[in-house]
Amino acid sequence: MNYNLALNDETLLSIEKPERYIGNEVNSVVKDKSKIDIRFAFCFPDVYEIGMSHLGIQILYGMFNSYEDVWCERVYSPWLDMDKVLREKNIPLFALESQDPVKNFDFLGFTIQYEMCYTNILQVLDLSGIPLFSKDRTWDDPIVIGGGPCTYNPEPITDFFDVFYIGEGETQYRHIFDLYKQAKKDGISRQEFLHILAKVPGIYVPSLYEVTYKEDGTIKAMEPVFDDVPRQIDKELCTELSDAFYPTKPVVPYIKVTQDRVVLEVMRGCIRGCRFCQAGQLYKPLREKDVEHLKKLAIESLKNTGYEEISLSSLSSSDYTQLPELLDFLIESCNSKKVNISLPSLRIDAFSLDVMSKVQDVKKSSLTFAPEAGTQRMRDVINKGLTEEDILHGSHEAFLGGWNKVKLYFMLGLPTETDEDILGIGDIANKVAVEYFETVPKEKRNGRTIDIVASTSFFVPKPFTPFQWAPMNTKEEFLDKANKTRKGIMSQLNQKHIKYNWHEADASMMEGVLARGDRRLNQVILKAYEKGCIFDAWGEYFKFDVWMECFKECGVDPFFYTTRERKDDEIFPWDILNCGVSKKFLLREWKNALAGKPSSNCRSGCLGCGAGTYGVGVCFEGK
Repeated sequence: MNYNLALNDETLLSIEKPERYIGNEVNSVVKDKSKIDIRFAFCFPDVYEIGMSHLGIQILYGMFNSYEDVWCERVYSPWLDMDKVLREKNIPLFALESQDPVKNFDFLGFTIQYEMCYTNILQVLDLSGIPLFSKDRTWDDPIVIGGGPCTYNPEPITDFFDVFYIGEGETQYRHIFDLYKQAKKDGISRQEFLHILAKVPGIYVPSLYEVTYKEDGTIKAMEPVFDDVPRQIDKELCTELSDAFYPTKPVVPYIKVTQDRVVLEVMRGCIRGCRFCQAGQLYKPLREKDVEHLKKLAIESLKNTGYEEISLSSLSSSDYTQLPELLDFLIESCNSKKVNISLPSLRIDAFSLDVMSKVQDVKKSSLTFAPEAGTQRMRDVINKGLTEEDILHGSHEAFLGGWNKVKLYFMLGLPTETDEDILGIGDIANKVAVEYFETVPKEKRNGRTIDIVASTSFFVPKPFTPFQWAPMNTKEEFLDKANKTRKGIMSQLNQKHIKYNWHEADASMMEGVLARGDRRLNQVILKAYEKGCIFDAWGEYFKFDVWMECFKECGVDPFFYTTRERKDDEIFPWDILNCGVSKKFLLREWKNALAGKPSSNCRSGCLGCGAGTYGVGVCFEGK
């Protein structure tokens, strides 16, 4: 079907990467508007290349478009040059497939993956001509719905959303679309429709809940406005992953994007229980996909896209019980087609190294370890389940196999951290270098040597983790710790083989505020947007000083959300939601962390976290 582009050639040629805005990519879906009841604009509030790499949108895009009465299109945050053009020429933001204005759609869905994208959500609403506040919208505006990991504490952005979908998208959308069609037919008000939606499992309509605060600024209560609205919203979980929709015709972009390959999701969830990791709790319990089903998906997806790489996606691929069989199949079918296999999130053990030597060009690849902390004491606090012996043995095996590049990832600012833990980072990096020189004799190095990159990010406590009670370091403390880490590395014997990178402290502090914030932050985010803050996730555009100004003008103390340790019984802004893991369990794990006690993983012993109530996955293996 032909359609006119929203921008003329002259405008497209005046901006960087016009391919971001023209649609019509391979496997994108175009439907006949006259045969459609519901139009859904799906937005990833960041630039096209980042958004196109997101698996969640590809799944729901394919699923929605498999419904005859729904047409789902995509929209991304316009880059700064395009933002300027749209404002100057008064062109409303448009969806890629039809090039129609987003304002004309029935739904505008945002997937919210990262707190630093919040101002970009306002950019998309603003450029679309949709009122920023939910309370100001009418039936002439789309229903604005948010999903993704950040909706597990949506309180800082509640004013801007009509609805939040809590959990996995495969389960309730068909029901929501049917309710929408009925509401339009019955001619009920928008507000009445939102009230009906609030009774759907997994749906949170923030305008139907009232928050009161104590004198010390903590939350006193969060109460529903109506008796027939649930007091707590339970997350939605896809119980049968192998039967759920999965796209074998993902949209293939014209330009290079961050993840330019077929992505095969092998399982959801994780057994590991790292105490800093939010995803590990949100996606519990671990559920595996059937290996025969995955083989079919892999072959179909490669055929439908022409990609030359396939990546296995999960939080910890090594824990997929049918991995050896799946890899044997992929190696056999991909090698003949010259397709690369990418294996992120493997634990470094003999099996993984054997696999990597089969699937990777050894010369190109570097090996990645995430010890997260510099000492065993600290790894026990965070329940990492990885010893120094594991790291050095893995390195030894890798060096024997021809690797000579190692990436090490750590966090600074973890609860109970001491200088000894910080200096341990340089110590481990040095021991890995020593392992190389002891493992690979001079005559076998072929003029190469060991190349180690140690990177530190700053720890940000997240909702629904045992560390949701933890105080966060200040920006100054973070920078002091990065400096100590750098000096620790420079004092090592093999320092010339070790490169050190660290994350921005300003952005981490801001992420910490937004991660555990409450409704009082809505006004701060709006003011920051009005003062020109967008693309905060991009270091060069993040305006820390402007944000601090906005906090001051709104009379909100950012440190209330970061450096303060929470009491055991404090009501959190996200307590209105239930992610399937009980608060009692998380508190127990917080106490274990403070005592330096590690806990078992889900396969070696159930910890009674609460996820067993879903009746599926690892909780019921072998039963």
